[in-house]
Amino acid sequence: MESHIEKQNEDALQKSFKEMISTLPQGNCWGYSDDLCQYQGFWFYPTFLQGALSAQQQFQAQPTDIILCSSPRTGVAWLKSLTFATITRTSYNDSTTPLLSKMPHDVVPFMEFDHAQFSTNRHLGIPLLATHLPYSLLPRSIIDSGCKLIYICRDPKDTFVSLYHFIARYSKSQNTQPIQLDETFELFYKGLSWYGPYWDHVLGYWKASLEHPDKLLFLKYEELIEDTVLYLKKIAEFMGYPFSSEEQQQGVPENIVQLCSFENLNGLEVNKTGKHRDGQGNLAMENNIFFRKGKVGDWKNYLTTEMPRRLDQRTLQKLSSSGLSF
Repeated sequence: MESHIEKQNEDALQKSFKEMISTLPQGNCWGYSDDLCQYQGFWFYPTFLQGALSAQQQFQAQPTDIILCSSPRTGVAWLKSLTFATITRTSYNDSTTPLLSKMPHDVVPFMEFDHAQFSTNRHLGIPLLATHLPYSLLPRSIIDSGCKLIYICRDPKDTFVSLYHFIARYSKSQNTQPIQLDETFELFYKGLSWYGPYWDHVLGYWKASLEHPDKLLFLKYEELIEDTVLYLKKIAEFMGYPFSSEEQQQGVPENIVQLCSFENLNGLEVNKTGKHRDGQGNLAMENNIFFRKGKVGDWKNYLTTEMPRRLDQRTLQKLSSSGLSF
């Protein structure tokens, strides 16, 4: 009886979220089936916003949780694999790790959709959860619990190009016409992008990292690429899973970096042919859509001369006096 009442309450809650979302300002969908909608200064696809509102209401963070935060297409699949391999290094080895048979987005659950099942991972001793939510929209329990957050960001030019290709590849997989790059550029520039404006997303976490450096580790994709072993050691220390001197002598951090390298993950069969969220409607997509190049500076191959100049100008303007730069 109680579960029946709980289901009724849950259905009523989701209905109220849908009704509220239907009243929000709408914007260009970048080629997705649903328009973006604006909520508290940021743009969301309706399904993702509904999941976020549900998490705000229901997710109860624990002090031992580790939340991986990012805007889309900034290196979070890589961060998930690095943190997962680090935390589970005594449970699995190079030949038994779930990263060989599941893509990173399947080993670390996504708060907007998976928060209700997260306790299972906690019981397994894997307290990792990921989100694309801006800092200002995180569930209150995350802030109140004192759990740790790791945020990764990336040069806006590479972020835009990666996001454009991700959505173009998804559109092709759905047999729909991908939106043109110059059109999406103007939308991104204006801040009308998935979980955007991008700069506001980054700044929210940057300011929080200055206020709470013991609780929020702020990473740049470019720095992680440049010295992955050094930053992996910092990440492990921050999470409370530091590498012992013996592990360092044995090359454990280097082994994890190799296991989680773009080349290795991209070459795995599961990431070539598997499907993420299979059976979940328009959330389902081919795993290979998530893996493209993982290169720094790839924007040079796609943007006109004027585009990077305008984006750099916008970045300077948005980040001025924050102490942050790309």
